[in-house]
Amino acid sequence: MTNAWMIRAGRGGIYSEDFEKGFAAIGWSQLGDLSQYSSTERLRDEYIKIYGNDKPSATANALAMILKFRDQIAAGDYIVSYNPETRNYLLGVDKGEYLYQPDIIGDYANLRKVEWLGKVSRDQLPQKAKNSLGSTLTLFSLSQETIDAFLTIFEGRTLTPQEDEAAETDSAQLKDETVAQSHELIKDKIAALLPEEMEELVAAILRAMGFKAKVSPKGPDRGVDVIASPDGLGLTQPRIKAEVKHRDGSMGAPAIRGFIGALREGDSGLFVSTGGFTREARYEADRSTFPLTLVDLDDLADLIVSHYESFDLEGRALMPLVRIYWPVD
Repeated sequence: MTNAWMIRAGRGGIYSEDFEKGFAAIGWSQLGDLSQYSSTERLRDEYIKIYGNDKPSATANALAMILKFRDQIAAGDYIVSYNPETRNYLLGVDKGEYLYQPDIIGDYANLRKVEWLGKVSRDQLPQKAKNSLGSTLTLFSLSQETIDAFLTIFEGRTLTPQEDEAAETDSAQLKDETVAQSHELIKDKIAALLPEEMEELVAAILRAMGFKAKVSPKGPDRGVDVIASPDGLGLTQPRIKAEVKHRDGSMGAPAIRGFIGALREGDSGLFVSTGGFTREARYEADRSTFPLTLVDLDDLADLIVSHYESFDLEGRALMPLVRIYWPVD
């Protein structure tokens, strides 16, 4: 079976011209000749000795790519590499030979011989193929559909309209999946906070919404963890009192009733529970004579995203995020 692989030519395609001399290459050159490692365990031990193991997942990814480069790529497999400066992909065929030669391609000493067939412009590829090439990994496999798109363009054939329509659908699906994944990753970050940090995060959200908010002093708080108001003194309305529960279990009706008992005339209640709420708890909140909002983990993630641009330094330190831009259709 013929496989296809993407092998990046260094950061920013810095070694693209060197690749054109008939090679594809990866780094990790301090490991020496990869042929000397008779087992994965030996390779892993040497890798950790040289590069450390601060992030075990990154170590595992690196070892997987190294082994794929040495062992899984075979003669006849298609090889693709990208030059972002020219927006062209190199398309070639592996010649079945691994080499360790330190002086050919910069500090990339692990090489494979490749017969380059030619170039394909990124602008010619359907959106689905572009999406599949978006990984930042040094080396990853390509689907048959993606390599078929390369070959179709390289051979001068025309992509069918169905392929273009499928690409548009796939682009929209990718956007939805990316948004959903980012939402889940933000929830993971929230869940990893300590209870005290969670209280500070809720206060940061309220400040980002325009209130002056502070965490209540430690001690008997009578169910109030965060207090917020327009003036910061609680003399003007809305005066918000928040209880923050950071645990796995759902909050039930008794917890809501207890919180409502701590509210006074002119107060608005905010009950945050990263473990969610039972149906009875939500019924109890609906029956409250005080304005009362329940916020679960999903709601918390939405609030962070909606108001992150107004987060102060304390809030950003608790929840460091970066904006990602997506092209408008």
